[in-house]
Amino acid sequence: MSAKKTWHVAVLPGDGIGPEVIAQATRALDALAEVDSELAIEYDTFDWPSHAWHEAHGESAPADYLERLAGYDAILLGALGDPGPTTDPNRYLLSDSDSLAPLLEIRKGFDQWVCERPVRRLEGAPQYLADPRAADIDMLVIRENSEGEYVNQGGRLAAGTPNEVVTQTAVFTHRATDRIIRHAFEQARMRATSREAEGRVRDFGGKTAQVCLITKRNAQKFWGDMYTEMFAAIAEDYPDVATHHELVDAACMKFVSHPWMFDVVVASNLHGDILTDLAAVLNGGMGVSPSANLNPSDRSRPPMFEPTHGSAPDIAGQNKAGPAAMLLTAAMMLDWMGEEDPAAARAGARLRDAVAADLAAHAGDMRATDAIGDAVVAGVRAGRD
Repeated sequence: MSAKKTWHVAVLPGDGIGPEVIAQATRALDALAEVDSELAIEYDTFDWPSHAWHEAHGESAPADYLERLAGYDAILLGALGDPGPTTDPNRYLLSDSDSLAPLLEIRKGFDQWVCERPVRRLEGAPQYLADPRAADIDMLVIRENSEGEYVNQGGRLAAGTPNEVVTQTAVFTHRATDRIIRHAFEQARMRATSREAEGRVRDFGGKTAQVCLITKRNAQKFWGDMYTEMFAAIAEDYPDVATHHELVDAACMKFVSHPWMFDVVVASNLHGDILTDLAAVLNGGMGVSPSANLNPSDRSRPPMFEPTHGSAPDIAGQNKAGPAAMLLTAAMMLDWMGEEDPAAARAGARLRDAVAADLAAHAGDMRATDAIGDAVVAGVRAGRD
């Protein structure tokens, strides 16, 4: 029998409601380990990056924070961002200068080139679409997470004068485009296999999987052409997967009018950022929407798991924040671990089931953060094999 795998996780509670919701996630992880003796997770909690750390130390995080995080298997993040008592816009981003905020630096430093956000509404989550087909929404939005519009290249000339000129350059490479599109096709195949095992096969013109490419090719020709041409070439390696292409503005409309038509969606950094926030509403809102930042090509680099919601400083410390998104994010972390560890795979499914059961049992109820955590922990323990 092989030795039990122990996973080491860096926990970054962050700002606002982050510490409150992440406390419920670590409680759930502890309960899962109690239920299954084969699951072993150890975590260290850090006070940075955060507004409080910035106030105390004059910086958002220690200078060596990337080196310190590099030794962990995964990073679990609560939320970042607190405007504090200042009007400095960089403070909200936790940026100490004009450089990227720590959140973006973590993604960049560990080459977390994929952001995955699943969209599948759970019973009991808020429903914003009246169409009954909304129950059939089952989408995975894949955002290119390493370049594109977020490379932060450019500058300001004659700032603050009538002659000011600003440039903001987007950068798209063949390497990053190839890997994100191929990842989307691989995920489409895996999702189709999983659905078939669950007995819920979908039909996309005679195929059971689909990838939709999102661009703005009609206005942003150069990168749009490269993405579109590479998408068509890569699709030839996946004849079992249907393909589709939407311009980003049309995709926004169809995410609301016909979201059940999508399976896997792949988009650039900016377009993916916007679309995933829109897709979160289809999930039932930011409060139930998880997210993962991954490097599928190098598992030695820690991934980062974070809910899509922000720090909500207006309700911080009031025990009002719903922890479902954070708990589902922890489940995504367990799924990632489950690719190597069957115990983690079981735990991810058990946690997701407990969150879903709690949502279904308390649809529309306004409950305290720790009360929801209590219910999910009880559900995890009740699901003991």
